Amino acid sequence: MGDRTYTISELAAEFNVNPRTIRYYEEIGLLQPRRTESGRRLFSGREKTRLRLVFRGKKYGFQLEEIKEMIQLFDKDPSGKQQLLKTIEYGNNKIEEVSKRIAELETVKREMEALVEEFRRKLAE
Repeated sequence: MGDRTYTISELAAEFNVNPRTIRYYEEIGLLQPRRTESGRRLFSGREKTRLRLVFRGKKYGFQLEEIKEMIQLFDKDPSGKQQLLKTIEYGNNKIEEVSKRIAELETVKREMEALVEEFRRKLAE
């Protein structure tokens, strides 16, 4: 008995996305489903895992090219070490980016709090 396969509709429903999204990921090389004689896409468990990694990467703010590079590293090095090293590198960069954004947002929050307090004082006068 062969490995379980998934249709584009099944994966779209499972990941709550439009099938067009999955086709786009195929177009840019993130996924490589096999095709039936009639041209219907069949996705393997491996492709489903790749899709899960794509959505996880997007959740954490990685660009599709970064996600693609990390996924392809596993194909080149099945031990996963190169993929983990690259993921750590990109992860550290993302942490730095997020930290900067948090600092910016904290500054905006303090400025808004000061304005609100100033407006309250004006109303109280």
